[in-house]
Amino acid sequence: MDKRVKTLRDAVAPITEGASVMIGGFGSSGIPFGLIDALLDQGTGGLTVISNNAGAGETGIAKLLKAGQVARVICSYPRSPGSIWFERRYEAGEIALEVVPQGTLAERIRAAGAGLGGFLTPTGYGTLLAEGKETRVIDGKGYVFEHPLRADFALLRAARGDRWGNLSFHGTARNFNPVMAMGAAHSIAEVRVLSDAPLDPETVVTPGIFVQSVTEYGVRP
Repeated sequence: MDKRVKTLRDAVAPITEGASVMIGGFGSSGIPFGLIDALLDQGTGGLTVISNNAGAGETGIAKLLKAGQVARVICSYPRSPGSIWFERRYEAGEIALEVVPQGTLAERIRAAGAGLGGFLTPTGYGTLLAEGKETRVIDGKGYVFEHPLRADFALLRAARGDRWGNLSFHGTARNFNPVMAMGAAHSIAEVRVLSDAPLDPETVVTPGIFVQSVTEYGVRP
């Protein structure tokens, strides 16, 4: 079994028009910048992007928004500092938005990967975020039922990977990447070091069963 692909371009080639794509990262940590740039070059549009935020400045997800390749964003912080391209596209009515509280976002993705049918959370109960959703009161406390959140693809960034797709992460780059690997049908990872030998099992955070392809970032077409 060998899940290595030669270039970032090859890695994103399976992503088609209208696909839903999870993109790892928190702030500027753990963002798969190389894969995002390759997707930008590919020109695939109509995307639903699922991420913690909607990008900032002229980098990462913001590039896809600037290029008009995103139709919908599902995230926790759409207006983080410097998110000018999200603001412009949204104000122009060119993209749709679904806001999901950060912990709920992570758990919805994890639930998809774990094969769960959903979960109850007190977050958002009694607010606009609960409108149209099933609610329950348990032991006097209100809860909102949240559905799993799945995606066609996930773009991930890791410190190390091997030919089997096993991944390890450095520090806070771990963030959303492991759960997104679980929640997507096809997960693509860019790694700093890609090894022929298997990673030490004690260092593996994301097992290769959740990863379909892996490449070294910095390897451009």
